[in-house]
Amino acid sequence: MLSRITVQGLFGEFDYDLILKDGPLTYIHAQNGNGKSTLMRLVYNLFQGNLEEVRTTPFQRLVLYFDNDSKLIVQNRNQELSVLMCQNRLEEELDQDDICNLQNTVYIGPERLYHVNDDGRIVPALDIYMDELSAAVRRANSDSELKPGKDDGGKYTDADLDQMFKNIEAKLAFIRQAGFSPIITPGLRFPPTRYEIGEKRDAYRALAFALKDYVDRYYEFAESIVVFKDIVNALFLNKSVDVSEKGILQARMDRSGTVIPISKFSSGEKQVLILFYILLFRTKAHSLVIIDEPEVSLHVSWQQQLGKYMKDVARVRDLRLLVSTHSPSVIHDDWDLAVELGQTKAE
Repeated sequence: MLSRITVQGLFGEFDYDLILKDGPLTYIHAQNGNGKSTLMRLVYNLFQGNLEEVRTTPFQRLVLYFDNDSKLIVQNRNQELSVLMCQNRLEEELDQDDICNLQNTVYIGPERLYHVNDDGRIVPALDIYMDELSAAVRRANSDSELKPGKDDGGKYTDADLDQMFKNIEAKLAFIRQAGFSPIITPGLRFPPTRYEIGEKRDAYRALAFALKDYVDRYYEFAESIVVFKDIVNALFLNKSVDVSEKGILQARMDRSGTVIPISKFSSGEKQVLILFYILLFRTKAHSLVIIDEPEVSLHVSWQQQLGKYMKDVARVRDLRLLVSTHSPSVIHDDWDLAVELGQTKAE
């Protein structure tokens, strides 16, 4: 995982040395014009293999350090790039494919309310994300009939199977909070008693592995839905958000029960939905996530709560977040997690 970033000659003016915090989140802050966003996009474009964007960014040398004592060295001499991986004193030149395999990276920029389609049309990002969510929930609902699970062939006592069912029951209870669940095999009870397991051992063993397979497929998705709703409902005022059986995200006013279409949400509410949707549903575990200006359109009280929820999601998904911000309210009480870009001039 990335642990340190150094850059020399950014814009021909600045040298920076950013030592990232050990935990899941590091804030990066600076005055306007110091190249904070440019540096973040430079790191993202490098990991994405967008070498043309890297080449045309004005800098001389970029070094990315990883916590396994390796480092990625990028030289930009008159827009001619060289990219080397250095490990155990050995240097290896990397091509575009090699770079793309180093670190899965997600960039969430400040202009996140809209997407430009392949045909050039500008569409609301939430429309895309809510269509994705709806399709995924419909797939989960339609996949309710259990399929034979992969039996590992181990020797399981009745007590082992009983414990296995208890673990599965806890996870299925969580999955049900997301609005879907499997259909239990007719003639079998869930969860079974120890006596029932002994009476129909083969049938219950097969049920246990079928349910385990179902849980493996859908637990993370269900967890994302539950965490997403919990965060949004903790932030939103006077309304509650839920996901219907058809996967439609909808909100109701708490007092009147009036349904509010997503299209009528405020800009700040849409920003919250987009930010946490990307983190929970579009980001793979162990990713590096660069978030630029999460404070856009948010009231100060929401800005002050963002860090808590971003750290919660980072822990759930094992993410490393680099959060670039102009807002002291976003950093709030976490200045020990903040790194400032100083005014260091390049020599």
